[in-house]
Amino acid sequence: MAPHEIFSQMPAAVAWQIFGFLFEKEKPLYKATIEALAKKRNLRPVFVERKPREERFAWMKEALSRAMSDPVAAHVLQVWLVGAQSAVLCDFLDALGVTHDENGTVETLPPAPAKDVLVSAVETLLAKHEAGVVAVYLHTFQALHEEGGWPTLAEVLETDARLKLAA
Repeated sequence: MAPHEIFSQMPAAVAWQIFGFLFEKEKPLYKATIEALAKKRNLRPVFVERKPREERFAWMKEALSRAMSDPVAAHVLQVWLVGAQSAVLCDFLDALGVTHDENGTVETLPPAPAKDVLVSAVETLLAKHEAGVVAVYLHTFQALHEEGGWPTLAEVLETDARLKLAA
């Protein structure tokens, strides 16, 4: 699943968390995201910025759901996950026994873990964090992995109904 597809299928509540985080904590990125998305649609950014927040966020979610916005969608997801959801990243990597920094980032990702270890790590995440956030994280983890992700994670994402993204 590509980053733009994650945005197209994620629950609106999670998208609102992402945009709210950017608006509150990452103003330059928030502004740059609106500018990039508006430019792709041949709009002036001020047109988007003047919309009420609810409409603006809905417009951003729709715009990030388009294939041409994939690089912007990937960047937004990465910044949100590291900036606002580092506990999810750290809990997942801890459960897998992967060494990471305080933000949950790693230098080199190890090979795919065994399915039972991965399922246990997913259960740990779901017990501690909102299911929609966990689903977005795991789909993003898989999408941004250079070698196409872990086959065991792809299987878990496909079979575990709690990890389905459905807008």
